[in-house]
Amino acid sequence: MKRHPWLRPLILFAALALAAGACGGRDDDDDGAADGGDEGGELATVPGFDGTTIRLGVVTPTSGPVAIIGNPLTAGNEAYWEYVNEELGGVAGQYPVELVIEDSAYDPPTAVQKYNQIKGDVVMFNQLLGTPIVNAVLEQLNTDNIVAQPASLDSFWVREQNLLPIGAPYQIQAINGLDWYVTEGGGEGQTICTLRQDDPYGEAGQEGVDFAAEQLGIELGAEVTFPVGNPDFTSQISQLQGADCQAVWLTAVPSDTGTALGKAAELGYTPQWLAQSPTWVTALGESPLAPYLQGNYLLVAEGPEYGDEAAPGMAELVRIQDTYAPDQPPDIYFGFGYNESKAVHLLLEQAVEMGDLSREGIIEAMNSIDEFEMEGLIGDYGWGAPEDRDPPRANSIFKPNPDKPNGLELVVQEHEAPFAADFEFGD
Repeated sequence: MKRHPWLRPLILFAALALAAGACGGRDDDDDGAADGGDEGGELATVPGFDGTTIRLGVVTPTSGPVAIIGNPLTAGNEAYWEYVNEELGGVAGQYPVELVIEDSAYDPPTAVQKYNQIKGDVVMFNQLLGTPIVNAVLEQLNTDNIVAQPASLDSFWVREQNLLPIGAPYQIQAINGLDWYVTEGGGEGQTICTLRQDDPYGEAGQEGVDFAAEQLGIELGAEVTFPVGNPDFTSQISQLQGADCQAVWLTAVPSDTGTALGKAAELGYTPQWLAQSPTWVTALGESPLAPYLQGNYLLVAEGPEYGDEAAPGMAELVRIQDTYAPDQPPDIYFGFGYNESKAVHLLLEQAVEMGDLSREGIIEAMNSIDEFEMEGLIGDYGWGAPEDRDPPRANSIFKPNPDKPNGLELVVQEHEAPFAADFEFGD
């Protein structure tokens, strides 16, 4: 299914913000400021790099309901770069990294404004959190020729030249989660429905569910939507009950997860909830809703349990968290932020080796990398030019367990639907 974000209503916000910020746009010579090192072997200065320090942008919600994701995720970004600066001497052993962090409040117009404020002062963006946010900024990224790491797993990002995605896309999460549930998890013959956020993030989950249902030869039940920050899910839960939904695929942010499942518990509705990775936050497993979650909720995400040192990179992640973020409890978003910075680090090392931190140099370096190896923390990502990218196709399934460090116990690791490889990513 071809998906074009500039056709979505959110891009209207981006266009307005772009027009408003035109007077303060990028310098005409930003992209051509550097052709690599000079005869002495030193890297030329470019926007975001003064010859000494590499500056990276972060546009994320540090306030509002989605800050419960943005803050630990950014803490993961920061802890990784503190480790690189303190223990490795910076990128290539000589260039420390500084993050320039702006609050998007998970609001597309605000995010576009913040992007415009700092785009001339950063080499690239280490984090843009949220599918609506990436959609709102994407066209400007392409115009400005800046690379950004999306803290969002929409499959559309796979083929975008100016994005550096990691992880199995949301559509793949839904494909693998539904396939596992129907073929191995006891869901054969059940009525399966969806409850999803009414925006591009929700559409991504629905797209994967629709694809899996077609491949499995099953007919889906109700498709129920809700706005972000929905204060009352009585109507939505009643619709699911009325459709006799025995299992529900949930696409939401954690605050809406709590409100929706709280209402379901209140109304005595107990389907099997199958949930996309951003639905979870550890605090849910410590709330009064915990018994309901333990009996009715499964999370589809990626990688091993926190602390499982069978994953080659886990011991280092735990050590870096303990050293540089000692007040941050184990959290799936901290781990994702850590992995974001790890991928950006690999890219910057390649760009420095090629002698060019300009915007063109970053893209050339990105396209020259064959694979991002993530040491078992998440799936390795086949790279190269956008048309050659091959994201991970397997997902892990977890259930709530308050005795685990981040409240999640592994049920099955690396499940891959036999038709996951057939899903075509947007272009």
